[in-house]
Amino acid sequence: MFYNRGQGGTLMTRSTLSPDFDPQLAPLLPPLEGYVPLKMTLEQLAHFRQLSHVTRDALLGDAEVRCVDHTLPGYQGVDIEVSVITRKDHSVPGPAVYLIHGGGMVMGTRFAGARPLVDWALRHDAVCVTVEYRLAPEHPAPTLVEDCYAGLTWMAAHAEMLRFDPSQLVIFGGSGGGGLAAGTTLLARDRQGPRLLGQLLQCPMLDDRNETDSAHRYDGVGVWDRTSNLTAWRAVLGDRCGGPDVSPYSAPARASDLSGLPPTFIDVGGAETFRDEAVAYARGIQAAGGECELHVWGGAFHGFYDIAPQSELARACIAARDSWLARMFARGAMGRRVP
Repeated sequence: MFYNRGQGGTLMTRSTLSPDFDPQLAPLLPPLEGYVPLKMTLEQLAHFRQLSHVTRDALLGDAEVRCVDHTLPGYQGVDIEVSVITRKDHSVPGPAVYLIHGGGMVMGTRFAGARPLVDWALRHDAVCVTVEYRLAPEHPAPTLVEDCYAGLTWMAAHAEMLRFDPSQLVIFGGSGGGGLAAGTTLLARDRQGPRLLGQLLQCPMLDDRNETDSAHRYDGVGVWDRTSNLTAWRAVLGDRCGGPDVSPYSAPARASDLSGLPPTFIDVGGAETFRDEAVAYARGIQAAGGECELHVWGGAFHGFYDIAPQSELARACIAARDSWLARMFARGAMGRRVP
């Protein structure tokens, strides 16, 4: 991160001085240095993997939910795990959420960023599944998205056992998981796979080319800058990164056809690398005749809703996300009642 000296010799950061960042969020960035990926290289990946490792106990705490693991065949038949989170008294089939965790496709576990699943299981009596897909660079594309698709098809095929209504299934992902959720949704469409009620993409990582205005603007500043993004995409795609031969399932911004997708929610920080690619993807869905609700949270850095959940911006973001999901579940329930 770029440092500068303010008046009176006080050490100030570019993020503190920049008008880009919301005044409630900007002061949080200096203490985060070393704890969030900024100018990340592969040599630093082990450090950030350790920081991003979330355990089952840390996620669940004393919440009145049940968490059950299942093993299933992922890409090329290799076993992967999913965890199913439900209310302890769950019995009546209803809505469901399939989570693909974030972490730039190079870090994190299936319990990272999964706190909304606990909340939605309790609030909506939803059946929530989170998948432990394999990470790059040890497992480059297409392993990641194919693992995620395998988990989705397993979930849909076992709707009766898991006690949810397959017509009320929403896919959810943030950051790298948001890009994988978008790619998994494209696979489901093109392979005539599970029909999704909606896709919920928070600050999704969609474009390996990394050449948008926002990608260049937020290099060396904020959270998950352009350098970290290039490091992760090169881990996923290798020498194909940025070139002509990249599958839209691995980098959904490459998709030339965004028709036939389920209703979509996309949000993104107004002061982060992913801003322009998220906006372009939302516009592409709309241009193809699809339904997409888009929120750009001015002054917000990447992952602000997890880093600063009590900030006014984060509360507005979480309320908008939860409102959209509740409306999707209500729409799905209404459709189920129509003869």
